[in-house]
Parts: sequence; structure tokens; C-alpha cells
Amino acid sequence: MTSSEFEHIAGRLRQRVLKVSLDFFGNREDAEDAAQDAMVQLWRYLEHIDAERNVEALAVKVAKNCCASLYRKQQRTTDITQIDPHVLRHHANSTSPQEQLEAADTQRILSEALNLLTPRERQLFEMRKEEGLSIDEISEQTGIPKSSVTVMVSVARKKVFTELKRRMRQ
Repeated sequence: MTSSEFEHIAGRLRQRVLKVSLDFFGNREDAEDAAQDAMVQLWRYLEHIDAERNVEALAVKVAKNCCASLYRKQQRTTDITQIDPHVLRHHANSTSPQEQLEAADTQRILSEALNLLTPRERQLFEMRKEEGLSIDEISEQTGIPKSSVTVMVSVARKKVFTELKRRMRQ
């Protein structure tokens, strides 16, 4: 399959893999991540895809595999980016020195991971995670298209999570 052939059907394929992902996860954020991964994998193996065969069936299979992979990753690790700042403040105000040290260390690691983001990534990440805004609300406030906001928040979240995992292993 050529890149122009793929680009011609990419919109239809994206809708299909997103539906499969939404059915699997039941939430838009995880579904968007899995659908994005599926489209990237299809693009990477573009030259090996036979345009004469059912490309949509292949896309569904790739999407299911991406969903399963993302689900396994979520089960293996605790997403530290979900740390509630209120809980951190509670632990910082605790009388236990151990809890205070753990909260301070966690906050330091999280801050260092956030510093690796570009200013725009950090802004969108914080709007989504700390302010709890929806993709639609972020798009409306920033003037950035929803699809771009989704991708940039996903990329930022992956960068932070990867850095947190790396630092926790040390």
C-alpha cells in the first residue's frame, strides 16, 4: 500500500479503530491513546499492507492488540501522574516524618518530570490533570483543535509517565 492510498482511507480507519478502542475501554482518553497507537503501527507497516485485502479488518485486529497492550501496561503499573495534590498536601502536613519525606520526594520527582515537557505540553497537561478540564474545554480556551489537544496531552502524559517510571527504578 502506498502512503497516498493510506491517507485516502486513514479517516475511515481511525473512526473504526477508535470505536473498537471505545468499546474496549469505555472511556475516551484510553481509547484515543489506543487508537493513536494503532494508526501509528499501521503507518509503520504501510509497505507490508496489501491494499487488495481487507485493510479495515487488519486495522481492527491491530486496534484490539493495542488495547490489550495498553490495558496490560495499566495493570502492571500505578499511574503516578494521577497523584492528587490534595493528598500530597495532607501527607506534607502529617505529623509522621516518614509521610512528610515520602510526600516531598514524590512531589520533587513529579515536578522534575513535568519540567521535561515543553511549555505548551505542560500547560495542556496541567489543564487536563490538575484543573480537570475536558478536551473540549481546553480546545475552547486555547483555540487549539480538539484532535491536537488530545494528541499533545497524550504525548505529555506518556513523557511524564516514562520519566516517573525511570526515576522510580533508580
